[in-house]
Amino acid sequence: MDNISIKPVLTRSDMREFLLLPRSIYKNDPNWVPPLLHELKKKLDPRFNSLLSRGPYRLFLSRDSVGRPLSRLLVGVDELLNQAKGRNEGYIALFEAGNEKAGVLLLNHACEWLLSLNKGINQIKGPISPTKGDDLRGLLIWGFNSPPVMMNSYNPPEYATYFEKAGFIKDLDLYAYYYDLKTIDAKKTERVVSYAQRKYGFQVKTLNLSQLDTELKDIKYIIDRAMPEDWEDLVPPNLEELKVIADQLKDFAIPELIPIARSLKGKPIGFAISLPDYNKVLPKLNGRLFPIGWAKFLLNRHRVSGARVFVLFVIPEFRKKGVSGTIFYQLLLKAKALGFTYGEGSTIGELNTPMRRDAEGAGGLHYKTYRVYKKSI
Repeated sequence: MDNISIKPVLTRSDMREFLLLPRSIYKNDPNWVPPLLHELKKKLDPRFNSLLSRGPYRLFLSRDSVGRPLSRLLVGVDELLNQAKGRNEGYIALFEAGNEKAGVLLLNHACEWLLSLNKGINQIKGPISPTKGDDLRGLLIWGFNSPPVMMNSYNPPEYATYFEKAGFIKDLDLYAYYYDLKTIDAKKTERVVSYAQRKYGFQVKTLNLSQLDTELKDIKYIIDRAMPEDWEDLVPPNLEELKVIADQLKDFAIPELIPIARSLKGKPIGFAISLPDYNKVLPKLNGRLFPIGWAKFLLNRHRVSGARVFVLFVIPEFRKKGVSGTIFYQLLLKAKALGFTYGEGSTIGELNTPMRRDAEGAGGLHYKTYRVYKKSI
């Protein structure tokens, strides 16, 4: 145990150990949900994950004296983001550790590796999403009493201590809001929504899969105008990146849960993306869709009774005009029609007061907090 080695993931065997390490860490934790291994492998392939093509990166594993894996992480540099934001920053993602010593050593090693690049990197942040999206973003620091919803983080409480002992401090907290769809009164919201649509001249429809290319262009138009420039960790994806994301989500998405708002003249002004909470089914698949995982998935799909709202964007000239509330309302109606009983809106930055206000106004209860850390190096 005293002799811990750290090496990059280079072989198929290394990759297998990287992917399977969490199973030993969470084997007795009923709230952990095993990820689909083929989806996680895609996240680690530059052909499917544009983040990994934006700069150098490494996967690292630590092992004990007999070669058993103890901790893992992804570390890299998003040169596109650094150039856009005028900084020199590295990132970490997919952190897992079986004990404090292995975790702290690996976090420190990630910092050393970034410095070894001689690119002037002076800060590291994480855990970020391994795709620079809103999946697996941040450490869970509050709300450990229930499983995560689809594509959200889950980890032991002690991980926060590992980061702090490695010299990391808080950068940003992210909130998750829970919605009990059984208790939310849709009729109460209907009058406000109808008034807003009449007064400001807009309508909300669901994603049209038969016109997907056009829909993606409209979503791109909204993102380019709605994403705040002062969001430190994000730059708008290009159209090709959006097409890759759409392709990855097509097997899980329900078009009715992806509303797009447009003005009465057809101008795209806002959208949201939500996915069914398949985490209710994934434990039965044990991380594998093949050879029989798909059958288990289809047999158990009826158990899905909730959804997660990932993103909601409204262009500036249509904010404070009821557009986000109307999108929430349409999602509520569609979710209830599908028989869903709960929803989650996540993740919302603690400083994003307008969106937090909208989430709480729609009946959301803040029930989980995730933290992204930073460290000067």
